[in-house]
Amino acid sequence: MDDHRLHKKILRIYLSDNRLAQLRAGGFHVVARIRETLEARGFRVELRSNSDEERLKSVARAGYALFLMDAPLHDRALTLRKSYFFPFWRLEKSDKRWEFDVARKTFAPGEIDPDMAQKWAGRWRGYLFDKTSKAPLPDRPIYIALQGRLLAHRSFQSMSPMDMINATIAAHPDVPILIGLHPNESYSDAELAALDTLSAQNPQLKIQTGGMEDALRECRFVVTQNSSAALMGYFFHKPAVLFGKIDFHHLGLNVYALGAAEALRLAPGHAPAFDQYLYWFTMQNAIKADEEDVHDQIAKRLAEHGWRLE
Repeated sequence: MDDHRLHKKILRIYLSDNRLAQLRAGGFHVVARIRETLEARGFRVELRSNSDEERLKSVARAGYALFLMDAPLHDRALTLRKSYFFPFWRLEKSDKRWEFDVARKTFAPGEIDPDMAQKWAGRWRGYLFDKTSKAPLPDRPIYIALQGRLLAHRSFQSMSPMDMINATIAAHPDVPILIGLHPNESYSDAELAALDTLSAQNPQLKIQTGGMEDALRECRFVVTQNSSAALMGYFFHKPAVLFGKIDFHHLGLNVYALGAAEALRLAPGHAPAFDQYLYWFTMQNAIKADEEDVHDQIAKRLAEHGWRLE
């Protein structure tokens, strides 16, 4: 297939049945804005089922493809993924967050006005989190935000989640530790048994499901592989120790770079430019789907990925 035909002005957007129904009912606004952006530039935009068969067919089809969260299968395809909270989104050549373009950028806090960033972060903290006053936790624990597969050491992790917990206990043996299980994960009997054994051996440990917001308000710092809890903790000026790869690594104490013991040692006194970072990461490196210039934002991002829009 010749190069001109490959870059034909066609975009196929591959979505689940639920998302297709949402879009056709007037929802899923970011995809509607992408569709408008390309139709205004003479593209034909097709909505497709996100089945394995349809995605594979996209490789041989002329034009461009957009997948929601799934991996792009060729160089004319991109992944659309939410940037942690609405209405911010990313268009990327990988479905792995640690391979996103922002992960490779350098954060320069001196380029962001601190007063403006503080006001912006304060407004968004109010939007995202409950404003009501809550009784403080009495012991100010370290908050370990868990995800799934607690016994496995995956490729993007410096060690398994269980080893991460053990490293935290070893570094801060006399500090209370709150372990937060993810409410949407299903944990195996072996995983729960391992946590029960650890808890019995270490009375300073407490295990709960959910409760992230209260934990972030009161904790000393956050320990996680790459949970979004660490990013949300920045709204409360809480340092993060990151045991895994992720796109918001810039402010974190990175175990890959520092080692677990040193990262955990530095955490209590770590005080980077939280507000400036949140503004940079979100407003300067993501698409805001409800902004007046959203079509320009989308077009600019697609052009950065080599899409031929004109």
